[in-house]
Amino acid sequence: MTGVPGVDVPDHRGRTGLDQVGRDLTGNPDVVVKDVELLHSGWHVLRRTTLERRRGDGEWVTEQRETYDRGNGATMLLHDVERRTVLLTRQFRYPVYVNGHPDGLLIEAAAGLLDDDAPEVAVRREVEEELGVAVGEVQHVFDVFMSPGSVTERLHFYAAPYRPHDRTTAGGGLEEEGEDIEVLELPFDEALDMIDGGRIADAKTIMLLQWAAARGPFRS
Repeated sequence: MTGVPGVDVPDHRGRTGLDQVGRDLTGNPDVVVKDVELLHSGWHVLRRTTLERRRGDGEWVTEQRETYDRGNGATMLLHDVERRTVLLTRQFRYPVYVNGHPDGLLIEAAAGLLDDDAPEVAVRREVEEELGVAVGEVQHVFDVFMSPGSVTERLHFYAAPYRPHDRTTAGGGLEEEGEDIEVLELPFDEALDMIDGGRIADAKTIMLLQWAAARGPFRS
């Protein structure tokens, strides 16, 4: 009998036991996980979990939830207070293009998956690859579940100052990973205005820009 890739034999990324995630959860006595099914193990993982949950009125109900596990990530806003600028990226994102974005070219803060690294280590790597900046001291801003209805990802938010001489390479991402990233240096106030006009429509970037205006380096 052949095994199931990702369950009892390795999938194309060498993973097994993907149907075990969540079975040992004990933090909430009102939730009991009964079964976890692996629906798909591509680059990321889709699972269907059957659970019993005690509602607020005391009734126990059986529910099924599909979760998309793409790993956790980190993002960083680079800012220059003296020149009042921020350093962002622009790249093609097919999911937003197919869902109504005019051209799919999304303006974003630098970001990436952790890939088993600590969040600060990962975000420093992404900033250097995408923006060409080796940052010094960084500030942790907050950690956020970005789409809690179905996606497990937690995104770690950071900010750091930069100056023009900190850009040691052109950035642009890793060519061997198919990345094709344009680096954008924008006046901070223009970036804020681009939110209102819909030209910046990426959630993590909006959150970092608004944080920078309200509580961060550009607060009045």
